[in-house]
Amino acid sequence: MSERPYSPEVSTTSRRQAWSWIPTLYFAEGVPYVVVMTVAVIMYKRMGVSNTEIALYTSWLYLPWVIKPFWSPLVDVLRTKRWWIVAMQLLIGAGLAGVAFTLPMSNFLQYSLAFLWLLAFSSATHDIAADGFYMLALPAHEQAWFVGIRSTFYRLAMIAGQGLLVMLAGALERTQDIPQAWATTFYLIAGFFVVCGLYHGFVLPRPVLDTPGTDRSAGQIAADFLETFVSFFKKPGIALSLAFLLLYRFSEAQLAKMASPFLLDPISKGGLGLSTEQVGVVYGTVGITMLTLGGILGGIVAARQGLKFWLWWMVAAINLPNAVYVFLSQVQPESLFAINLCVAIEQFGYGFGFTAFMLYMLYISRGKHETAHYAICTGFMALGMMLPGMLSGWLQEMIGYQHFFIWMMIATIPSFIVCGLVKIDPSFGRKASPEQLEATT
Repeated sequence: MSERPYSPEVSTTSRRQAWSWIPTLYFAEGVPYVVVMTVAVIMYKRMGVSNTEIALYTSWLYLPWVIKPFWSPLVDVLRTKRWWIVAMQLLIGAGLAGVAFTLPMSNFLQYSLAFLWLLAFSSATHDIAADGFYMLALPAHEQAWFVGIRSTFYRLAMIAGQGLLVMLAGALERTQDIPQAWATTFYLIAGFFVVCGLYHGFVLPRPVLDTPGTDRSAGQIAADFLETFVSFFKKPGIALSLAFLLLYRFSEAQLAKMASPFLLDPISKGGLGLSTEQVGVVYGTVGITMLTLGGILGGIVAARQGLKFWLWWMVAAINLPNAVYVFLSQVQPESLFAINLCVAIEQFGYGFGFTAFMLYMLYISRGKHETAHYAICTGFMALGMMLPGMLSGWLQEMIGYQHFFIWMMIATIPSFIVCGLVKIDPSFGRKASPEQLEATT
């Protein structure tokens, strides 16, 4: 977890050259994450898997992002960042093809999950390499200039994954059986990643600093990692900080796993009875667009008055709009406009409120080993989504959608409690840099 010093003299990629790889690199970073976390939920729901199994198994897929900080030193030591990027994109393509191959089988769940695990670990490793490569390949002023570009293409990947891919699968369901329709969709994504890996093998620059860290022994690497890891847990008030990381999205973590099944389940089972294509529009296009707009607004206002000023507004924004699902489950409207409006409100609030979470991770990561400590924070962020999500499907099937969404509102209470307990410097977040305001879910 050592932080390699930056030297602008050896980062020679021009702005024109950077346009040839930054958009595609961060688009490729976003797609596998959204496939594992969201598209897989919709796919399994359409293939008849129970909500209990969907929530449990797909929540476990957060684990690679939870433990990502533990193997990030290996990416720094073994091979170059460039090599890891290309290799992981090809491996992601293989994992997607494996999912597609297993879906028509009778025991598709076990085999497809195995390939999704491969996909998740490859994606998490790709994240490490891509973010490290970005810093090595660009001068500091270009890093700041492109931070909005990389965020935009990551968001576009989310729209493509949750929106366009789901809509494609829904369209194919009209001419093929459901397993074959989803298999065809996954084969197409696999082909895209093979092309993507080959493309980046040609266009990615070769920064002088992008070399394996072979100047240190295994013992030195282990000692540096241990010192960095221990120093994180010695930070003042770390227990309360960890409670914030684990509980700020306690309600949202459960809602995220059950929102798509609720939209897909028939009216007779308490759902809204939408088609796969309609879910792609509602949750993957309208929802992600509003999520992005909420995040942009959150970054703008936080840069003016700081995190402490906006914390209560943001915790309210990420939690209170969940009430739209109480309304939807009670009324079960047939109007697509009403459903889109409710999802748009909830996702906009999520994007706005998530800004506080991202800024708080930056806040507690300050000081020595800032980059490594931020990576540890992202691990706890993933854990905070993984643990509540695991049981959400079982709980929903036990009490039904109407009571489950009422529980979602009760589950917002821990988030408000931790926000009331944390201590934040009033000046933090004001006039934040573009890097600080880049908030990705």
